[in-house]
Amino acid sequence: MTANPDEQRLAPERRAVGALGDRIFHGVTAASALLVLALIAGIAVSLVIGAWPALAKFGFGFLTSSQWNPVTDDFGALVAIFGTLVSSALAMAIAVPVSFGIALFVTELSPVWLRRPISTAIELLAAIPSIIYGMWGLFVFAPFLSDNVQPWLNDAFGDLPILGYLFSGPPIGIGVFTAGLVLAIMVIPFITAVMRDTFEVVPPVLKESSYALGATTWEVVRSVILPYTKTGVIGGIMLGLGRALGETMAVTFVIGNAHNIPNGLFYPGNSIAATLANEFTEASGGMYTSALIALGLVLFVITLIVLVLARLLLLQLSNQEGR
Repeated sequence: MTANPDEQRLAPERRAVGALGDRIFHGVTAASALLVLALIAGIAVSLVIGAWPALAKFGFGFLTSSQWNPVTDDFGALVAIFGTLVSSALAMAIAVPVSFGIALFVTELSPVWLRRPISTAIELLAAIPSIIYGMWGLFVFAPFLSDNVQPWLNDAFGDLPILGYLFSGPPIGIGVFTAGLVLAIMVIPFITAVMRDTFEVVPPVLKESSYALGATTWEVVRSVILPYTKTGVIGGIMLGLGRALGETMAVTFVIGNAHNIPNGLFYPGNSIAATLANEFTEASGGMYTSALIALGLVLFVITLIVLVLARLLLLQLSNQEGR
């Protein structure tokens, strides 16, 4: 069949337009990717410049000192780092297994009529502003813990070597323990949503084949679903961890904002984000402001280290595939 002469004449023009469009599309996407790198580099440079007076004065001792005295310009980040890491670790220890259980129930075990209400509730929890979590934690959750949970934990674990140290302190409701619980409640919707979406993309034929061979539900989850979705699962966990590390208002309400290393989880403490929220507007003097910016730089570096470790873990898991 002979092609239409008009179509033959227009074909080179269409190819030229398509090639130009591809070049434009490639340039826009490359510019977007480079813009992200430029923004990260700009933030890092700005933080280093702002924190340089404090870093030059205190050096590495800024990370190991627990002093925080604006009057004498003596600053250290150890208390804030400790509170940030401990509260985030406690939050993840609670949130990860709970989120995994919810996501697994919704995708594999839940009746069809119940899946949509649970998914909607998860999305609603993720949409609640952090300050609402903080107010609820201070006025509702902290009194409940003070009256019912913390005294029981003191009595149950107070004589044990390690748990007794962790669950020690005055049952006043606010403290590192409460901050960790509130953070766990906050990050559960994010981790659950990511895990649920990744579990749903597993090809049904893989799961059906395993069930046909006699595998139990847990064996299917362990041998089929988790290996297939490990990247998404770890990504969801890292998303929740990033939210926990950088959370500000909710932690500020319930952690106690005390500049000392807590002797137990029930004692008040502090975090990097809470310190910045409480003191940045009141900072007077170049060194005070520089120390606060240095705290922000430390939080930036901690987040970067977490992301790098997550990437290395994914690479390690990829290298072990097929063994």
